[in-house]
Amino acid sequence: MSPPSQLPFSRRRALKYASSGFGYLAFAALAHEQARAAGTSRIDPLAPKTPHFSARAKRVIFLSMRGAPSHVDTFDYKPQLTKDNGKAGQLGSTRGDMLMGSPWDFKQHGESGLWISSLFPGVAKHADDLCLLRSMQTDQPNHPQATLQMNTGSFQFVRPSLGAWSLYGLGTENSDLPGFITLNPRGSAQNYGSSFLPAIYQGSKLDSGAGRRGPNAGGGGAPKIPNIKNRDMNGEQQRVWLDYVQSLNQNDLSRRVHQPGIEGVIESFEMAFKMQDSLPEQIDLTGESQATLDLYGVGNATTDTFAKQCLLARRLSESGVRFIEVNHSSSWDHHQNLKNDMEKNCSEIDQPIAALLTDLKQRNLLDDTLVIWAGEFGRTPHSQGSDGRDHNNKGFTTWMAGGGVKGGFSYGSTDEHGYEAVENKMHIHDWHATILHLLGINHEKLTYNYAGRDFRLTDVHGYVAKDILA
Repeated sequence: MSPPSQLPFSRRRALKYASSGFGYLAFAALAHEQARAAGTSRIDPLAPKTPHFSARAKRVIFLSMRGAPSHVDTFDYKPQLTKDNGKAGQLGSTRGDMLMGSPWDFKQHGESGLWISSLFPGVAKHADDLCLLRSMQTDQPNHPQATLQMNTGSFQFVRPSLGAWSLYGLGTENSDLPGFITLNPRGSAQNYGSSFLPAIYQGSKLDSGAGRRGPNAGGGGAPKIPNIKNRDMNGEQQRVWLDYVQSLNQNDLSRRVHQPGIEGVIESFEMAFKMQDSLPEQIDLTGESQATLDLYGVGNATTDTFAKQCLLARRLSESGVRFIEVNHSSSWDHHQNLKNDMEKNCSEIDQPIAALLTDLKQRNLLDDTLVIWAGEFGRTPHSQGSDGRDHNNKGFTTWMAGGGVKGGFSYGSTDEHGYEAVENKMHIHDWHATILHLLGINHEKLTYNYAGRDFRLTDVHGYVAKDILA
């Protein structure tokens, strides 16, 4: 919104009246009358909607690991790769393609006996909650394209994100908060955008304050949100001012009928007004017990950044936010220095993720919250240089927990070295179809008409992996 000095005369006068005692009641009455006359009673696009069938999950927490974690060092146990360490791989030894066994031990965990790397001692304690998807595939071995496809289903075109589709299909349970929030996103805004869907469905970017030095760098302090409070008007005065502005927008909309841009402005102004009261409370961690902060690792130099994000994700999901994306700030692109960097990355996220699963379960939220851990692709079983792995989009691992999936379950597999998915192959389209299914949505029926045809997240592809459903 423009500062007062740049507003047209009528709006400057309105602001003056709204922020002063003189003429306030008269202006308030005028603003509300204009708003009613313009027809502000519109259908709420974020209102909860009935799913296609009974949903197993009500909400999603997506833990995004940008840069592609190595599956053969984390959740895809390959004893043959260890035996063949140092031997020539599929590309031939002339290219430096030497098989490299994992430097870390794998052990079986839980009653299910899932094999998990020693890099994840905390997550391993939740083995019986995890559904490992060990046969993932995607189309591109390049980071920007693969990340875009992981988030939107397409690496070529601008398309709505998974979170936007989820919000469009289901609405949200808390009208005072955005239905789709992305914490500390990295890369293109297309990864959490709404594309041709109405703008209200795009992700709301939130800097969680994690990792920031100063008074909020530990101990559970709340992150600061720029411009969250109006310095010139109190809430009642701002409501009057907003009614006046919205009446002008509604007037314009009534004349032009279909104006997605104006509709987006109307909806975003209303959401921003609501967020001024609700969001600061939601992201204020000072009310959390010391035991909870310690559980997540808040205040610990290694885990603090991701711990705050995971704790915020729990608070937001508990408050009815439909889709929360948690982005790890470190890169998993380990072409070199694999051993040191993998240990560093895993030590940053292991305790917070384990705490998130524990906390959700203690609050009876895990059963209807789908937690997803994923990167855009995996890494090669052969070495790159002396201590690195290259990109591998033909076979990698993601996992899910809660939200109606089988716990302690491993789905699909790669070959004996981890090069390529060979059993129950799960393309990224199948992954999206399965996520929507868990939310009660038929991916073939969730469509939006644009440019003369019906579009959907999975385009013309996608099969639900019914074997992983609890």
